Amino acid sequence: MPRPRRIRRVSFQPDVTYFKPAGIPIVDLKETILSFDELEAIRLIDFEEIEQGKASKKMKISQPTLSRLLSSARKKLADAVINSHAIKIQGGNFKMVQPRGRGLGRGVGIGRGIDGRGRGGGRFAAGPGGECVCPKCGYKKSHTLGQPCYQMKCPKCGSNMTRG
Repeated sequence: MPRPRRIRRVSFQPDVTYFKPAGIPIVDLKETILSFDELEAIRLIDFEEIEQGKASKKMKISQPTLSRLLSSARKKLADAVINSHAIKIQGGNFKMVQPRGRGLGRGVGIGRGIDGRGRGGGRFAAGPGGECVCPKCGYKKSHTLGQPCYQMKCPKCGSNMTRG
């Protein structure tokens, strides 16, 4: 019996989880599924330009596992772009965690902000608190940590919720 997979640590939740080529109706598209842990590997290595050893420690996985995740994610993205597939970000074996540290800069902009309330100075409901809001009927529900709002359905009208 194989040992259970380690849960990967993910500290980034995208606002948008579906991308499609312009000019092609959704019904005519094939989807490529990119998992949240694959997206985190791409973000850490290609966007943040962190070394694989440090990135694997952030995700609490081994460096060879990170390398396999990265290779899989890059192959899926290349296939989607070359073959005009939609990219859907969902699933994976992960746990959402809060990033540690002070953030970027000297206390302004992205990071803690002047008043110490995070991005945007506390004007928006981002971060661990806040609300999930239905864009159609306006129903509000307090945000549950680790569960993205877009994965929840509105109990009144059934549409996907968004972060308010």
